[in-house]
Amino acid sequence: MIEPAPDGIVLSVRVIPRAAKPGLAGTRAGSLLVRVTAPPIEGAANAEVIEVIAGALGVPRRRVSIVSGARSRQKRVHVAGLDVGAAADRVAARSG
Repeated sequence: MIEPAPDGIVLSVRVIPRAAKPGLAGTRAGSLLVRVTAPPIEGAANAEVIEVIAGALGVPRRRVSIVSGARSRQKRVHVAGLDVGAAADRVAARSG
């Protein structure tokens, strides 16, 4: 779910679009579940995924980017400037 990268971490993320409420929703099959209210149209859900992850991990949005899966529910998201231990602690504190 959380892998080290040279300048941060990479998260394996499963997106649930059109949710009632945005936020982290635990894990499933080795991926972090991220609920977003936006539909998967014209990048709206991707933008909200970045916003939700940045807020949950306490980093600026500019440090979060989608590495792969921009057109899929399964994504790999890079977060710069964060180590695996700190990310795991923050995810555990915010997952519902």
